[in-house]
Amino acid sequence: MSGWGSGYVTDVTYLPAYYRQQSPAVMAIAAALGGVACDLPAPDAAIHYLELGCGLGFGATLLAASNPGWQVTAIDFNPAHIAEARRTAAACGLANIRFLEADLATLAEDQVGRDLPGADFVSLHGVWSWVPAPVQAGIVRLLAAKVNPGGAVHLSYNALPGWSGGLALQRLLREAGKRLGYRSDRQAEEGLKLVRALQATGAKELQSPMARELLERLGSVPPAYLAHEYMNENWKPLFHAEVAQALAPAKLEFVASADLINNFAALTLTEEQRALARPFDDPLLRELIGDVCTGRMLRHDVFVRGARRIDPRVRDAGLREIWLAGNIPEAEMRYELETPSGTAELSPGFYRPIMTALQDGPRRVGDLLTLPELGGARDNPAELVGVLVGLGAAVPVLRPGAPPHPAAQRFNRHFAAALRQDSLETVFLAPAVASHAVGGGLSATQIDLFVLDRIRAGETVADVPAWIAALRPVDADSRRKLQAALDASLAGRMRLLRAGGAV
Repeated sequence: MSGWGSGYVTDVTYLPAYYRQQSPAVMAIAAALGGVACDLPAPDAAIHYLELGCGLGFGATLLAASNPGWQVTAIDFNPAHIAEARRTAAACGLANIRFLEADLATLAEDQVGRDLPGADFVSLHGVWSWVPAPVQAGIVRLLAAKVNPGGAVHLSYNALPGWSGGLALQRLLREAGKRLGYRSDRQAEEGLKLVRALQATGAKELQSPMARELLERLGSVPPAYLAHEYMNENWKPLFHAEVAQALAPAKLEFVASADLINNFAALTLTEEQRALARPFDDPLLRELIGDVCTGRMLRHDVFVRGARRIDPRVRDAGLREIWLAGNIPEAEMRYELETPSGTAELSPGFYRPIMTALQDGPRRVGDLLTLPELGGARDNPAELVGVLVGLGAAVPVLRPGAPPHPAAQRFNRHFAAALRQDSLETVFLAPAVASHAVGGGLSATQIDLFVLDRIRAGETVADVPAWIAALRPVDADSRRKLQAALDASLAGRMRLLRAGGAV
């Protein structure tokens, strides 16, 4: 960890990732679910999208490639991140995005900050609860100066009380690791070894269900993620009300969760919990009740500068006009959801016909609700959109019917080519492909990116044996798994990528 980082990890770069919560379309839907007007970008709208703490810029570059008419500005204080992001944008031939190296603590007062145009949508992922108070204060001043009236801000952060059971784990991991003269990712790995060893001895603070679940999950994440999540000096989870109060000077009002499922109490709280929360009008108290009941550890909040309340009938009329595209193969749709309140069941009679229809291309929500084979109530577009987009089963579409755009195709080729070197070792924390029709990302795995690259090279299913040979699986079991993954990609995901306008 270098000295100039002020306690933030700078010796290891972050990983390429796209999070649907950062999409302006998802922010607008979240606001609608919260009863607040925030229009989806029109097909030809010239919006300004601003990302603070962009890392390697994968998400910002994907949005720029998917929306050539937008202006995208992405900012990070790590020059290694900005250098790589600029290289990527140049390789993709993008002229509508710029990457700035800047300190968010002082950017609002710097000439670079003063020259920034007003922003219609802003996203901060993985920043707020990892930086010190002066940086948070600088972010608020920047948002106050640059978010347009009616603009939306997405902010993610580690949340309390959900993190209460993991505080000791994080502190132990970091304190043990930082005393070693290693790079941050190696420090995190060594700190994790001590945590695991102590847990095995019966250490009381590491025996909670939350600590056990967290340790199990950490076994499958890349070391660079461990470093950026756990090794920052100013790591501090926060209560939702603290964050809302901090953003108030920027005239930003909390309206909803960009994790759209969290806006449906019926899916997240028990009937008894809902009954206790229902009498309260204060949204901060209701969110606290929800956080206490669910124990969610990461929040994706949406704030609006100048919240305009809308009638539910007006909201529903707008939601019916939204277009959705399938984001997962129909076979992957799960109709039983494990939620903090237990198991929630989605009606297959209602959702299966919709998933079937989405496999062949985008459909308007109002049309989906009139499918003849649909079973159940047809008068709740908010639930349909919130559930399908919230689960990642569908994505909102800004330009239905638009053909693949050269900018998005260049982006997809660039990242698919990263897997061309006869291996799948390139790590994407959350890969995706760009679609001009969608105006954002469609889910993809590294296998999907590899297959996409081979298909663009003119290869077909007949070449799969050669693909497997090139990828050199280590044993028969790995070969079987690789074959199954390639078959699933060819049969399911490629169909969706074509239907969604990415191919």
